[in-house]
Amino acid sequence: MADLLLELFSEEIPARMQARAAEDLKKLVTDWMVENGLTYEAAAGFATPRRLTLSLTGLPEVTPDTVEERKGPRTDAPEKAVEGFLRSTGLTLDQLERRADKKGEVFFAVIRRPGRPAAEVIAEAVEHAVRNFPWPKSMRWGAGALRWVRPLHRILCVVSDEGGTSLVPVEIDGIRASDETEGHRFMARGPFRVAHFDDYVAKLSAHRVVLDPEERAHRIWHDATQMAFAVGMEVVEDKGLLAEVAGLVEWPVVLMGEIGAEFLDLPPEVLQTSMKEHQKFFSVRNPKTGRIERFVTVANIEAPDGGEAILKGNRRVLAARLSDAKFFWENDLRRVKDKGIDGIAAMAGPLASVVFHQKLGTQAERVARIAELARDIAPAVGADPDLAEQAARVAKADLASEMVYEFPELQGVMGGYYARAAGLPDAVANAAAAHYRPLGPSDEVPSEPVSIAVALADKIDMLTGFWAIDEKPTGSKDPFALRRAALGVIRTILENGPRVHLSNAIARAQWALNGGDKPAHERFDLQRADLLAFLADRLKVALRDQGVRHDVIQACFDLGGQDDLVLLVNRVRALQDFLATDDGANLLTACNRASNIVRIEEEKDGVEYSMPPDPMFAEGAEEAALFAALDQAEPAIAEALKAEDFTAAMAAMAGLRRPVDDFFDKVTVNAPNQILRRNRLCLLNRIRHAMRQVAVWEAIEG
Repeated sequence: MADLLLELFSEEIPARMQARAAEDLKKLVTDWMVENGLTYEAAAGFATPRRLTLSLTGLPEVTPDTVEERKGPRTDAPEKAVEGFLRSTGLTLDQLERRADKKGEVFFAVIRRPGRPAAEVIAEAVEHAVRNFPWPKSMRWGAGALRWVRPLHRILCVVSDEGGTSLVPVEIDGIRASDETEGHRFMARGPFRVAHFDDYVAKLSAHRVVLDPEERAHRIWHDATQMAFAVGMEVVEDKGLLAEVAGLVEWPVVLMGEIGAEFLDLPPEVLQTSMKEHQKFFSVRNPKTGRIERFVTVANIEAPDGGEAILKGNRRVLAARLSDAKFFWENDLRRVKDKGIDGIAAMAGPLASVVFHQKLGTQAERVARIAELARDIAPAVGADPDLAEQAARVAKADLASEMVYEFPELQGVMGGYYARAAGLPDAVANAAAAHYRPLGPSDEVPSEPVSIAVALADKIDMLTGFWAIDEKPTGSKDPFALRRAALGVIRTILENGPRVHLSNAIARAQWALNGGDKPAHERFDLQRADLLAFLADRLKVALRDQGVRHDVIQACFDLGGQDDLVLLVNRVRALQDFLATDDGANLLTACNRASNIVRIEEEKDGVEYSMPPDPMFAEGAEEAALFAALDQAEPAIAEALKAEDFTAAMAAMAGLRRPVDDFFDKVTVNAPNQILRRNRLCLLNRIRHAMRQVAVWEAIEG
């Protein structure tokens, strides 16, 4: 068996493209190989700023021989049909076989293809990959026609086995494959030859290149945290920045510098954002004060002076950036600090001329809607309605601030600072800072009552508004992040436990959109139902990782009126636990059997069997026992559901399992006597109705 080493060496590849490019190279090459009969045991892709690398192990020397059979026309078919078949197979008439078929004698072509050398297939695969590479952006250079993300300089392509190393004959637009590559742009001299992957990795390291991006990231994080620890500080974790910086260097050299004293009083989020966005610096925090006091930068070179000149230049550039941030911060602070709530209102003034969406009005109009909705939601989440309304009215004022204009990522965060500087209550300031959360699946949800009220109002207004103008997510497209908003509503409610009736909240949002009047048109009811169904689908996604079955959620949601998510999830969990028992599984089967019988007979007879069954027509102990069991279970289920005791409701249903089984074993539903038949069908409907107090069982998969 042999191994393949492929490297595509170019000018600097943007960091954001590297991980995907390594995967794309692996897929393009291996897919082509497998489709052409060349298998392999393992594949790994790597990327540095100047190279994409692919390593394949376990390659055979040749592809296997293949035999393909193709059925052709009948032997008495027109001459042109036979000629066309011969052209498609590449055979002559005397090479075809004649075989009997149900329609007569037909021609068969048996095409035997000998195996091909692995190097030949690899060469085709590499050329296919290079010429069809899916870069987000690519360029041409010189006089060639090849397009690549940056000018491509070298192709290293070798196959190695116990007998040695051989070149793969690849040439693309004048670039001929070789066994040579280059090391670090500044700290290595000239090209060098490699024999196989392990040799390649070792020589790259000797020439100051770390091939594996995960190893580069590990080195950066290890060195940065050790430097910070040595001075009693800690590096602020940022996995996205770490991955990006690892894609900017081939030989990471970590350096730590100090932030000028004049900038240390800036909010830590401002320092972090400015340094990350403009300089790709990590923030270093003093755990005693919570302030960001130092920064970590990653150089791509071992400087003779230990990095002093690099740090000096970085500090100079950073000071210029932070001077701008300090100016914005002090300007904004001045607008609100002395005037309190009036200052915040003045800051928010320009939002009256900022369009949120041409069909949904301005930002100021949206703020007014959110404030009304937050006041309505407040009692359900244990918040003071006045504070909830006030928080909603100031939460988005920072959208008109100079700081958020420069750093949009700080919206909300700066609103909290400005509200606190204006002397507003902590609950209001915290709500301004938290109402956008959660921004992703790992982000925390708001936890204070006023923050919960404003966050829910913000997201429900957004969902209701875009549903009203029919701008719902479709397929993979969700330009307004409505799925994220829906998941935010769900997580905020489930992780805090407030009893919010979403149908009422959506209706209030619709009224606000309608200018404060209750919408009378039935389309508003349809929009509300559709939005609740969308939230139910998002609930399935949110609970999937917790092992909650999607069909059980649907079975409970289909009852209708299930807009209290806390209550709905409690019902779902209790039902799923019940279905995991023998009683639950058997009762599900029996309920579906009863429902199917009633449905079929109703369709056949053209009537509904919904009248109360009469126990006086019960024949035999089993039928009488079922009546008695239902008489006992129905009120017990209803009482348990009223008390929101779903475990007790399931226990009451479990009491039906044996009587229902005995009934189906001993009693003939479609009795010759039509009175008995009708009564028994009504009895089955009563079973269905009793169990539908808990869920729509037909929605549950068997």
